[in-house]
Amino acid sequence: MNTIQNKKVRFEDLGMIDYQAAWDYQEKLLAETVSIKTQNRKLSAEEQLTTANHLLFCQHPHVYTLGKSGHQENLLMNDEQLNAAGAQFYKINRGGDITYHGPGQLVGYPILDLENFFTDIHKYMRILEEAIILTCADYGLSAGRIDGLTGVWLGHEEGQNPRKICAMGVKCSRWVTMHGFAFNVNTDLNFFGNIIPCGISDKAVTSLQQELGRELTMSEVAEKLKGHLVRLFEMEL
Repeated sequence: MNTIQNKKVRFEDLGMIDYQAAWDYQEKLLAETVSIKTQNRKLSAEEQLTTANHLLFCQHPHVYTLGKSGHQENLLMNDEQLNAAGAQFYKINRGGDITYHGPGQLVGYPILDLENFFTDIHKYMRILEEAIILTCADYGLSAGRIDGLTGVWLGHEEGQNPRKICAMGVKCSRWVTMHGFAFNVNTDLNFFGNIIPCGISDKAVTSLQQELGRELTMSEVAEKLKGHLVRLFEMEL
Protein backbone atom coordinates (compact mmCIF):
# COMPACT_ATOMS: atom_id res chain seq x y z
CA MET A 1 0.00 0.00 0.00
CA ASN A 2 1.26 3.51 -0.73
CA THR A 3 2.25 5.26 2.48
CA ILE A 4 1.15 8.59 0.99
CA GLN A 5 -2.27 8.61 -0.66
CA ASN A 6 -2.54 11.09 -3.51
CA LYS A 7 -6.13 11.99 -4.38
CA LYS A 8 -5.14 14.61 -6.92
CA VAL A 9 -6.43 13.66 -10.38
CA ARG A 10 -5.32 15.25 -13.65
CA PHE A 11 -8.33 15.70 -15.95
CA GLU A 12 -7.96 15.80 -19.74
CA ASP A 13 -10.63 16.14 -22.39
CA LEU A 14 -9.08 14.46 -25.44
CA GLY A 15 -11.99 15.46 -27.70
CA MET A 16 -12.61 13.27 -30.75
CA ILE A 17 -9.69 10.84 -30.82
CA ASP A 18 -8.86 7.64 -32.71
CA TYR A 19 -9.45 4.58 -30.53
CA GLN A 20 -5.92 3.21 -30.95
CA ALA A 21 -4.38 6.57 -30.03
CA ALA A 22 -6.44 6.76 -26.84
CA TRP A 23 -5.60 3.14 -25.97
CA ASP A 24 -1.87 3.79 -26.49
CA TYR A 25 -2.09 6.88 -24.28
CA GLN A 26 -3.82 4.92 -21.52
CA GLU A 27 -1.15 2.20 -21.72
CA LYS A 28 1.59 4.87 -21.43
CA LEU A 29 0.02 6.46 -18.32
CA LEU A 30 -0.57 3.05 -16.72
CA ALA A 31 3.02 1.96 -17.40
CA GLU A 32 4.38 5.16 -15.82
CA THR A 33 2.34 4.57 -12.67
CA VAL A 34 3.21 0.87 -12.41
CA SER A 35 6.90 1.77 -12.86
CA ILE A 36 6.76 4.12 -9.86
CA LYS A 37 5.04 1.44 -7.79
CA THR A 38 7.74 -1.07 -8.74
CA GLN A 39 10.46 1.40 -7.66
CA ASN A 40 8.63 2.12 -4.40
CA ARG A 41 8.89 -1.53 -3.38
CA LYS A 42 12.66 -1.03 -3.05
CA LEU A 43 12.39 2.21 -1.05
CA SER A 44 11.69 3.02 2.57
CA ALA A 45 8.34 4.61 3.44
CA GLU A 46 10.01 8.04 3.67
CA GLU A 47 11.60 7.71 0.21
CA GLN A 48 8.56 6.47 -1.69
CA LEU A 49 7.17 8.54 -4.54
CA THR A 50 3.49 9.34 -4.92
CA THR A 51 1.71 7.95 -7.96
CA ALA A 52 -0.33 10.07 -10.35
CA ASN A 53 -4.03 9.66 -11.21
CA HIS A 54 -5.68 10.62 -14.50
CA LEU A 55 -9.24 11.02 -15.73
CA LEU A 56 -9.62 11.11 -19.52
CA PHE A 57 -12.86 12.04 -21.31
CA CYS A 58 -13.19 11.65 -25.08
CA GLN A 59 -15.30 10.59 -28.05
CA HIS A 60 -14.26 8.09 -30.70
CA PRO A 61 -14.99 7.70 -34.41
CA HIS A 62 -17.12 4.60 -35.11
CA VAL A 63 -15.41 1.58 -33.56
CA TYR A 64 -16.31 -1.82 -32.12
CA THR A 65 -14.18 -3.26 -29.30
CA LEU A 66 -14.16 -6.84 -28.02
CA GLY A 67 -13.03 -7.60 -24.46
CA LYS A 68 -10.82 -10.54 -23.62
CA SER A 69 -13.74 -12.62 -22.32
CA GLY A 70 -15.88 -11.79 -25.37
CA HIS A 71 -16.96 -13.78 -28.40
CA GLN A 72 -16.22 -12.53 -31.92
CA GLU A 73 -19.50 -13.98 -33.20
CA ASN A 74 -21.21 -11.12 -31.30
CA LEU A 75 -19.87 -8.86 -34.08
CA LEU A 76 -22.43 -9.32 -36.84
CA MET A 77 -20.28 -7.76 -39.59
CA ASN A 78 -17.41 -8.89 -41.81
CA ASP A 79 -14.43 -6.71 -42.82
CA GLU A 80 -16.18 -5.49 -45.94
CA GLN A 81 -19.24 -4.38 -43.97
CA LEU A 82 -17.05 -2.67 -41.38
CA ASN A 83 -15.31 -0.71 -44.14
CA ALA A 84 -18.65 0.24 -45.69
CA ALA A 85 -19.87 1.53 -42.32
CA GLY A 86 -16.64 3.48 -41.76
CA ALA A 87 -16.05 1.53 -38.54
CA GLN A 88 -12.98 -0.09 -37.00
CA PHE A 89 -12.72 -3.24 -34.88
CA TYR A 90 -10.28 -4.00 -32.05
CA LYS A 91 -9.72 -6.92 -29.71
CA ILE A 92 -8.64 -5.31 -26.45
CA ASN A 93 -7.46 -6.19 -22.94
CA ARG A 94 -10.41 -5.08 -20.80
CA GLY A 95 -13.05 -7.31 -19.27
CA GLY A 96 -16.47 -7.72 -20.87
CA ASP A 97 -17.67 -8.62 -24.34
CA ILE A 98 -18.30 -6.43 -27.40
CA THR A 99 -19.42 -2.81 -27.43
CA TYR A 100 -19.63 0.16 -29.77
CA HIS A 101 -18.04 3.61 -29.45
CA GLY A 102 -18.87 6.55 -31.67
CA PRO A 103 -19.65 10.26 -31.92
CA GLY A 104 -22.14 11.52 -29.35
CA GLN A 105 -20.98 8.97 -26.77
CA LEU A 106 -19.09 10.21 -23.71
CA VAL A 107 -16.22 7.80 -23.04
CA GLY A 108 -14.36 7.98 -19.73
CA TYR A 109 -10.99 6.41 -18.98
CA PRO A 110 -9.92 6.72 -15.32
CA ILE A 111 -6.25 5.78 -14.93
CA LEU A 112 -6.30 5.66 -11.14
CA ASP A 113 -3.95 4.06 -8.66
CA LEU A 114 -6.64 2.58 -6.42
CA GLU A 115 -4.10 2.40 -3.59
CA ASN A 116 -4.62 6.18 -3.46
CA PHE A 117 -8.34 5.61 -2.85
CA PHE A 118 -9.35 2.05 -1.83
CA THR A 119 -8.25 -1.41 -2.96
CA ASP A 120 -11.60 -2.84 -3.99
CA ILE A 121 -12.36 -3.33 -7.70
CA HIS A 122 -16.01 -4.18 -6.98
CA LYS A 123 -16.43 -0.86 -5.15
CA TYR A 124 -14.63 0.91 -8.01
CA MET A 125 -17.12 -0.44 -10.57
CA ARG A 126 -20.11 0.44 -8.39
CA ILE A 127 -18.86 4.04 -8.00
CA LEU A 128 -18.48 4.41 -11.79
CA GLU A 129 -22.05 3.14 -12.16
CA GLU A 130 -23.30 5.46 -9.42
CA ALA A 131 -21.81 8.51 -11.15
CA ILE A 132 -23.76 7.63 -14.32
CA ILE A 133 -26.94 6.93 -12.32
CA LEU A 134 -26.68 10.37 -10.67
CA THR A 135 -26.05 12.07 -14.03
CA CYS A 136 -29.18 10.42 -15.46
CA ALA A 137 -31.08 11.65 -12.38
CA ASP A 138 -29.90 15.19 -13.18
CA TYR A 139 -31.99 14.84 -16.36
CA GLY A 140 -35.00 13.35 -14.57
CA LEU A 141 -34.26 9.75 -15.57
CA SER A 142 -34.38 6.83 -13.13
CA ALA A 143 -31.36 4.66 -13.92
CA GLY A 144 -29.97 1.73 -11.97
CA ARG A 145 -28.32 -1.68 -11.96
CA ILE A 146 -29.48 -5.15 -12.94
CA ASP A 147 -28.15 -8.04 -10.83
CA GLY A 148 -25.41 -9.94 -12.62
CA LEU A 149 -25.00 -7.35 -15.40
CA THR A 150 -22.34 -4.63 -15.34
CA GLY A 151 -23.28 -1.14 -16.51
CA VAL A 152 -26.20 1.24 -16.07
CA TRP A 153 -29.75 0.62 -17.22
CA LEU A 154 -33.05 2.41 -17.60
CA GLY A 155 -36.16 0.32 -16.99
CA HIS A 156 -34.09 -1.72 -14.54
CA GLU A 157 -37.00 -2.35 -12.18
CA GLU A 158 -38.77 -5.73 -12.23
CA GLY A 159 -41.26 -6.06 -15.08
CA GLN A 160 -39.93 -3.02 -16.95
CA ASN A 161 -38.31 -2.77 -20.40
CA PRO A 162 -34.54 -2.74 -19.63
CA ARG A 163 -32.39 -0.46 -21.83
CA LYS A 164 -28.65 -0.06 -21.39
CA ILE A 165 -27.44 3.54 -21.36
CA CYS A 166 -23.84 2.98 -20.24
CA ALA A 167 -21.47 0.06 -20.85
CA MET A 168 -18.42 -0.58 -18.68
CA GLY A 169 -15.26 -2.63 -18.98
CA VAL A 170 -12.02 -2.15 -17.08
CA LYS A 171 -8.56 -3.57 -16.67
CA CYS A 172 -6.66 -3.36 -13.38
CA SER A 173 -2.92 -3.97 -13.09
CA ARG A 174 -1.16 -3.62 -9.72
CA TRP A 175 -4.28 -1.72 -8.58
CA VAL A 176 -3.95 0.75 -11.48
CA THR A 177 -7.08 0.98 -13.64
CA MET A 178 -7.58 1.60 -17.35
CA HIS A 179 -10.43 1.49 -19.88
CA GLY A 180 -13.72 2.55 -18.26
CA PHE A 181 -17.22 3.54 -19.34
CA ALA A 182 -19.14 4.49 -22.49
CA PHE A 183 -22.18 6.70 -21.78
CA ASN A 184 -24.68 7.10 -24.61
CA VAL A 185 -25.58 10.78 -24.80
CA ASN A 186 -26.38 11.61 -28.46
CA THR A 187 -25.14 8.27 -29.82
CA ASP A 188 -26.42 6.91 -33.16
CA LEU A 189 -28.00 3.74 -31.74
CA ASN A 190 -28.28 2.15 -35.19
CA PHE A 191 -24.64 1.10 -34.87
CA PHE A 192 -25.57 -1.22 -31.99
CA GLY A 193 -27.64 -3.19 -34.50
CA ASN A 194 -24.40 -4.63 -35.90
CA ILE A 195 -23.46 -6.38 -32.65
CA ILE A 196 -24.95 -8.30 -29.75
CA PRO A 197 -24.02 -5.58 -27.21
CA CYS A 198 -22.00 -6.99 -24.30
CA GLY A 199 -23.15 -10.43 -25.48
CA ILE A 200 -26.71 -9.72 -24.23
CA SER A 201 -29.24 -10.45 -26.96
CA ASP A 202 -32.53 -9.84 -25.14
CA LYS A 203 -32.11 -6.24 -23.94
CA ALA A 204 -32.15 -2.91 -25.78
CA VAL A 205 -29.70 0.00 -25.84
CA THR A 206 -30.68 3.63 -25.31
CA SER A 207 -29.23 7.16 -24.94
CA LEU A 208 -30.07 10.39 -23.15
CA GLN A 209 -31.19 11.83 -26.50
CA GLN A 210 -33.49 8.87 -27.16
CA GLU A 211 -35.06 9.08 -23.69
CA LEU A 212 -35.43 12.86 -23.55
CA GLY A 213 -36.35 13.44 -27.20
CA ARG A 214 -33.71 16.12 -27.70
CA GLU A 215 -30.01 16.47 -28.41
CA LEU A 216 -27.87 17.35 -25.41
CA THR A 217 -24.76 19.49 -25.11
CA MET A 218 -21.89 17.04 -24.59
CA SER A 219 -19.85 19.49 -22.50
CA GLU A 220 -22.78 20.04 -20.13
CA VAL A 221 -23.27 16.29 -19.57
CA ALA A 222 -19.50 15.86 -19.13
CA GLU A 223 -19.39 18.57 -16.43
CA LYS A 224 -22.23 16.96 -14.48
CA LEU A 225 -20.65 13.51 -14.68
CA LYS A 226 -17.22 14.84 -13.75
CA GLY A 227 -18.70 16.51 -10.66
CA HIS A 228 -20.25 13.25 -9.49
CA LEU A 229 -17.00 11.32 -10.03
CA VAL A 230 -15.03 13.92 -8.06
CA ARG A 231 -17.45 13.76 -5.12
CA LEU A 232 -17.84 9.96 -5.05
CA PHE A 233 -14.09 9.27 -5.27
CA GLU A 234 -13.23 12.30 -3.07
CA MET A 235 -10.85 13.44 -5.82
CA GLU A 236 -8.98 16.72 -6.01
CA LEU A 237 -9.30 17.47 -9.71
